[in-house]
Amino acid sequence: MLLGLGAVWGSPSEREAIVSSEPVFERAPFASAHASTIVETREGLLAAWFGGSDEGRPDVSIWTARFEGGRWQSPIQVADGRQSSGQRHPCWNPVLFQASSGPLLLFYRVGPSPRAWWTLLRTSSDQGRSWSEAVRLPQGYLGPIRAKPVELPDGTLLAGSSSEDAGWVVHMERARPGDLGAAAAWSKTGPLNDPSVFAAIQPTILVHSADRLQILCRSRQRVVTEAWSQDGGRSWGAMTATSLPNPSAGIDAVRLADGRFLLAYNPTAGGRSPLALAVSRDGRSWQRAVTLEDDDGEYSYPALIQGRDGRVHVSYTWRRQRIQHVVVDPGKIESGPP
Repeated sequence: MLLGLGAVWGSPSEREAIVSSEPVFERAPFASAHASTIVETREGLLAAWFGGSDEGRPDVSIWTARFEGGRWQSPIQVADGRQSSGQRHPCWNPVLFQASSGPLLLFYRVGPSPRAWWTLLRTSSDQGRSWSEAVRLPQGYLGPIRAKPVELPDGTLLAGSSSEDAGWVVHMERARPGDLGAAAAWSKTGPLNDPSVFAAIQPTILVHSADRLQILCRSRQRVVTEAWSQDGGRSWGAMTATSLPNPSAGIDAVRLADGRFLLAYNPTAGGRSPLALAVSRDGRSWQRAVTLEDDDGEYSYPALIQGRDGRVHVSYTWRRQRIQHVVVDPGKIESGPP
């Protein structure tokens, strides 16, 4: 097993659950990397992130790497923030997603700041080897803002989104299959939170059934917040606090094939270490299960998927220098609270 530098693993049962841990790259033509996303294409794993001299600098671009032949290939730049005027803006928060049919999707943000960014979409029909020209999402839509969307039974994409220009506000967006650059493909809810009560962003979606959905959100109130839908994401109940701490850092979650739920998060109200996985049977009661990192520095913004072979893949920011990839065997994770 390849261990991440600086990692301090937990109990023997936790260590047993970790199959491997390795950097996506050792060397790259950028100093800083953050906000990774990971997807399993029809040919294997693909990761993306933003990288450049530092977050928010104009040279920050979107990079990808493919996992082939048992190892990660060298990073490739696939998008930047150059404008037709010659001005260049930083890129932010890529999201990769492969629906059950159609091309691979890459959503990413461009703009001077999260308060004034917009979302572009590129597609790939060859598993991420080449990409279409960028298409800007319709005015008023940002798509999946950090965590992956989910595909509903009718093929609709449900995306957790948020805005920061008038406080931290969560909303949900729906996109029908087809031309995602067309305004007619999109619809959205109103705000799901009052930022004076919970300043929340970056929802991740858990599917309990075709009708019953849950979102978990990053917040400034030092807790993970949640909201529930009973009609397939068309309307949502009030946002409330969970028992999970949150240091205002990104999270991600997934429903496992066995029906349990897995959450990647920083289990602390301050700082971005440690980074861990928690498990739940019902999405309400969570038990910390696996420690991914527990050293000084920043380990943050996890992305989480379950592969076709049943293994869980986690990518995350490693000290703002690299992206780390950890493979976890969910069968070795204890079931969690009843």
